[in-house]
Amino acid sequence: MNRRQFLYQSFAASALVSGLARAADNTSGVFIERDQPGKPHTGKVLAAIQPHADDLAIFAGGTLAKLLNEGYTGHLIRATNDDMAGHGTIAETALSNEHDVQEFVKLMGLKGNFSLNYGNHEMDAISKPEMRSRLIFLFRLLKVDTVICYDPWGTYEENPDHYVTAQCVEAACWMAGGDKDYPEHFAAGLKPHSVTEKYYFARGPQLVNRVVDIGSYTEQKIDANLVNKTQGPAGANGAQLRASLAGNHMRLPLLGNDDATANREYIREFVLRPNRTLGKKYGLQYAEEFHYIGPPQDEVSDYVKKNAVR
Repeated sequence: MNRRQFLYQSFAASALVSGLARAADNTSGVFIERDQPGKPHTGKVLAAIQPHADDLAIFAGGTLAKLLNEGYTGHLIRATNDDMAGHGTIAETALSNEHDVQEFVKLMGLKGNFSLNYGNHEMDAISKPEMRSRLIFLFRLLKVDTVICYDPWGTYEENPDHYVTAQCVEAACWMAGGDKDYPEHFAAGLKPHSVTEKYYFARGPQLVNRVVDIGSYTEQKIDANLVNKTQGPAGANGAQLRASLAGNHMRLPLLGNDDATANREYIREFVLRPNRTLGKKYGLQYAEEFHYIGPPQDEVSDYVKKNAVR
């Protein structure tokens, strides 16, 4: 489908660079987030949010695996029912994608799995306040600290599901911390809770200010793409290519001697190629890029600590 073709081409799109992050590459001005020992994020909650079953695996599968390994408790939120992406009837496609999402949640070690069940490719017609209120409820209920999602300001995005989801997420992250929005939540025992950290990815050019080293999580990212059989970038593409070549009395050594190897190495070579290219640019094996927004600094408190006297 055209969406996938655009997706793969846009992996290598140019990005503007600036920003904040945890460790800096002084030669380029881009900040690199590397592996952190132990479980530094223990006690923190992450919401991995995607419109479709394959989005996170493609764009942020390594970063998601990294953050979960470093202590986050993670929850998946999928915006659509994915009924337009895959083979078979509409009902068969939706069910197949649902099974893939369940396998993805299990593989990544995510605790929660929430589907908002909006129509695929139809999200520009939904009520944004309704979706926003549902996200605010989940952010307060789960006490989400960090989100991974599409960039609400990513340019040249053609899929309405992507930009509508991202816009609602960004607004909900802010509004969830208010004490007047949706007071019925408070009557039910919830409390205001702002989401203060965001990892935004994009299909096209964006303002990139963080590169995440995913070299330690390459195999898990491949696994994450393998379980997205219905609409993922690989499915059985490796096996199909291997069979097609065999029919012409040819073979690619890359694809090995069986379908499982062919599918896995197809993902490594072609789907992860942009991650290798990006990593090489920053002296890494594999990397993913984001527009990162971190917790706001309390300048008053910082000033008081430095300047207060008895």
